[in-house]
Amino acid sequence: MATEIPASSSPRKLLLTTRIPVRWGDMDYYGHVNNTVYFRYFEQARVEWLEGEGYAVSPEAEAGAVIINASCTFMVPVNYPATVVVHLYAGEPGRSSVMTWYELYVEGDDRLYAEGSAKVVWMDPRTGKSVSLPDALRAKVS
Repeated sequence: MATEIPASSSPRKLLLTTRIPVRWGDMDYYGHVNNTVYFRYFEQARVEWLEGEGYAVSPEAEAGAVIINASCTFMVPVNYPATVVVHLYAGEPGRSSVMTWYELYVEGDDRLYAEGSAKVVWMDPRTGKSVSLPDALRAKVS
């Protein structure tokens, strides 16, 4: 599987690789994984990454990650049965945010099936306002 990022892209750091089984219900009328499900795969990778770093993804958390935009470019349809492999990358952090990028492959196939991105903002759920990224998270993505 290719994990190289073109030199012309923003600097990125690979933070997580995860495998997610494709469920029969992930498919749509056309017999391939519905476009909206790709965003769920990216979300799952993001949650695994944050929880793996010790940050609760919970409404009870004092602060946590929300996304303010997301995109996906679909290159090859994913079909059931399969296991998708998602690589999650991050870029240089800002005060309260960090850009994340995703590459989606199918296990056993070197082709890039989709790529996406999401801007993650650290937020205080009580106020709905952004707050500074935790220092440990900032160090991890820098």
